[in-house]
Amino acid sequence: MRSEVGTPALAWTVASGHMSSMVKPHRTRVTEPQVDFTTADEATLVAAFRAGRSEAFDEIVTRHRKQIYQLCYRFVRNHEDASDLAQDVFVRAFKGLQRFKGDSSLTTWLYRVGVNACLNRLAAKKPLEAPIEAAERVDAAAVDPLQAVLQHERAAAVREAIAQLPPKQRATLMLRIYQECSHEEIAAALGGTVGAAKANLFHALGNLRRALSRT
Repeated sequence: MRSEVGTPALAWTVASGHMSSMVKPHRTRVTEPQVDFTTADEATLVAAFRAGRSEAFDEIVTRHRKQIYQLCYRFVRNHEDASDLAQDVFVRAFKGLQRFKGDSSLTTWLYRVGVNACLNRLAAKKPLEAPIEAAERVDAAAVDPLQAVLQHERAAAVREAIAQLPPKQRATLMLRIYQECSHEEIAAALGGTVGAAKANLFHALGNLRRALSRT
């Protein structure tokens, strides 16, 4: 996955216990065998965190902070705000991981937390536009502009046009193009259906094409 956005040195840390000091899990720590969390799979990390091993969450942040930061940056387009927002995403994840059901990947669940945080930030600045509902039929072949967007993603005009999309369309487009999520993963991240994800992408690309034609 290509990205013109570099991740700056974030103004927060996790491995040193910074995250743990912000939010304390309300559970009794139990004795667990030593685990090398750097090689553990997602299920092991989640289970260890639920058992009171907060250092497992440090590893989760280490693996996902770049993706979450870049997702936030594409919403707010400001490094300082994106850093603050990414920190907020992981605080929310720390508080909510006990409720993670495992019906999607941990990455998809974190994207959902991230998108919700970003949409809430945008809502605080201006009213959200009405979400586009799923069309009865969405022709997947009509999403040809996707390749054109990928080829010209560095252009300032494209970035500006994406920033002007309604929030849910923007979230769908970013998850599809920059995070390379499937329609199913996008639906899980946005809390909608696969049909709605396809419809949002279809309309986002149409709006993007019209916006670029005027530049």
